[in-house]
Amino acid sequence: MSPRTNKPHEIVERALSLSRADGCVVIAGEHSTANLRWARNALTTNGVTRGRDVTVIATVDGSEGTASGVVSRSAVTAAELEPLVRAAEAAAREAGPAEDAQPLVTGVPQSPHFTDAPAETSSAVFDSFAPALGESFARARSAGRELYGFARHEVVSSYLGTSTGVRLRHDQPTGTLELNAKTPDRTRSAWAGRATRDFTDVDPGAMDAELAQRLVWAQRRTELPAGRYETLLPPTAVADLLVYQQWSAAARDAAEGRTVFSKAGGGTRVGEKLAQLPLSLRSDPHAAGLECAPFVLTGSSGDDASVFDNGLPLAATHWIRDGVLEHLLTTRHSAGLTGLPVTPYTDNLILEGGGTQSLAEMVAASGHDGPALLLTCLWYIREVDPASLLLTGLTRDGVYLVEKGEVVGEVNNFRFNESPVSLLSRATEAGRTEPTLPREWGDYFTRAAMPALRIPDFNMSSVSQGV
Repeated sequence: MSPRTNKPHEIVERALSLSRADGCVVIAGEHSTANLRWARNALTTNGVTRGRDVTVIATVDGSEGTASGVVSRSAVTAAELEPLVRAAEAAAREAGPAEDAQPLVTGVPQSPHFTDAPAETSSAVFDSFAPALGESFARARSAGRELYGFARHEVVSSYLGTSTGVRLRHDQPTGTLELNAKTPDRTRSAWAGRATRDFTDVDPGAMDAELAQRLVWAQRRTELPAGRYETLLPPTAVADLLVYQQWSAAARDAAEGRTVFSKAGGGTRVGEKLAQLPLSLRSDPHAAGLECAPFVLTGSSGDDASVFDNGLPLAATHWIRDGVLEHLLTTRHSAGLTGLPVTPYTDNLILEGGGTQSLAEMVAASGHDGPALLLTCLWYIREVDPASLLLTGLTRDGVYLVEKGEVVGEVNNFRFNESPVSLLSRATEAGRTEPTLPREWGDYFTRAAMPALRIPDFNMSSVSQGV
């Protein structure tokens, strides 16, 4: 192969052929990104970028066990592969035996398009979206509001090859849209976000109309003290809380008594009822509109992932079914330690509760026995206590007061202190499940579908001056 060859599948094959280790895993990722940005009802920047990263995982057998070394680099060409492979081998030799060591995956059917060129995006992904956005700018301008935001579309083609014969490839499109509407004096602000695979299913005009309504609501301002309030959490807020819960659901940590999923006296809470509502939390790599890699694809080992599991097929998994905790995150290694099934991390998350009500319909049923709050989104979420998964964070871009089924104004922002596990146990209603964009974690996790949740006593622990 010519040293100038840059085809990703050939990069994988060349790196594998250069390996002198006992085992080798190579992941080549081809990235293609298009973006638009706008401010004050006008486009400001746009562009398209491309890049490549290559990760080499070398495994070295020894008398005390198998060690692994991982090295990743960007913009790698074929001529630069040998130093990369040698660096991974050196890292493996210098490391001690890997606790998560397992035989590399075998027997997986090869992806039929492994040798095809990588998928790419371009500015054409915005062909129908951009004119609709321009119409939204005109409407906002005439109504005296300003739109800010960005749209981003990325396609990543991942090529996975191993010394045991695995040859897998996955193309992952990811799109996000965030739209802010502000009054010219900046005293009122509203936000909406969407996740998409191709921008054919997002309507900036509908989003702008939603934001315009929220700015009208905010014309009346009421100050409320901290306290526990009946609260409607929209899908984006539910997603942010449950994504963090999922990141904290490693089986080994639970079995060792370190998390909210640890059972008193030892073991895990698998099999325990966590919610009175028939809530089901699941991941499925083939879920329509939320498709993700159907096999393990990781460049690092941790509590919820193992480089030795690369290529392991992923199946649909219920983490919670009808309110009962059914599975926790496991690698092959941690499954062996805990006696639980092998259920690796999957890059999407779906919560269903059997509800059919829209958020607007849930608002109409709120505030009849006292004031209720409607949130827009959460941000600056941080963990306070892993034993209960107590999280703190702030509300942002609009908290609205609901009285007798109607939004009557905006209230101040709050800091909250809540555990998502506790919220699931206290929720009294779940709306209909719909695709949503987690605002806090949207840079890392976009494939989510959630319902709105009604919480009778959400803990607004203090008043915040945030916007």
